Amino acid sequence: MGTYSLKDRVVFITGASAGIGAACARGFAREGARLLLAARRVERLEAIRKELLDAGAAAVHNFKLDVQDREAVESAIGGLPEEWRAIDVLVNNAGLSRGLDKLWEGKPEDWEEMIDTNVKGMLWVTRAVVPGMVERGRGHVVNLGSTAQELAYPGGGVYCGTKAAVKLINDGLREDLLGTPVRVSDIGAGMVETEFSEVRFRGDQERAEKVYQNITPLSPDDIADAIVWATTRPAHVNVAHMIVTTIDQANSLMFNRRSQ
Repeated sequence: MGTYSLKDRVVFITGASAGIGAACARGFAREGARLLLAARRVERLEAIRKELLDAGAAAVHNFKLDVQDREAVESAIGGLPEEWRAIDVLVNNAGLSRGLDKLWEGKPEDWEEMIDTNVKGMLWVTRAVVPGMVERGRGHVVNLGSTAQELAYPGGGVYCGTKAAVKLINDGLREDLLGTPVRVSDIGAGMVETEFSEVRFRGDQERAEKVYQNITPLSPDDIADAIVWATTRPAHVNVAHMIVTTIDQANSLMFNRRSQ
């Protein structure tokens, strides 16, 4: 059987303004999809609209959304224009990490932001979108995982815990959807050079750059390629779980850092 065509299908990406989210938008644009893009920084979405249309997107619809706000999620998705409601692919990409403190010295506000975005935000969006997929008899949910979901690292206990939750919620959703045509995938990313570390260290550029020193990290496009691949498999194929790392990474603790 041939690949699953996303031409003219609605692909909804959260956190689409930068990094992996923006790379996914470009990847799905090349498939001829109709792009439904959400982010807190909607001006960044508008800045890449022409690029996405030039790359092949059938249409682009941007809107501002903070996935932490359950009422905002329900209102935004429930209020979509009719031509954008039949979401075929949902990419739950919005996520972040804050701080690298020892757990017993951690900042509760950092914990709340990570849990509210990475776990609860994913749940709010999933709850708003998946019923329509079941009703229409087609759809694919992609959740952004991490090597952190498989092995914790010092200072990252809460972040790693949120990503472990993503994997188990992903698996539970797939079990709950058994018997429907809706697919569910967890695509786990290793070290990717994005704004992730800058966000973690609240704008400390120097500290963020050290994360990637003497190593070849993945690019956002590498993860986007994996996501597009998973969603374009034949309709009977479900990529349940995938971990993608640079060749210089074995897991969330082990890296090959060259001397120069």
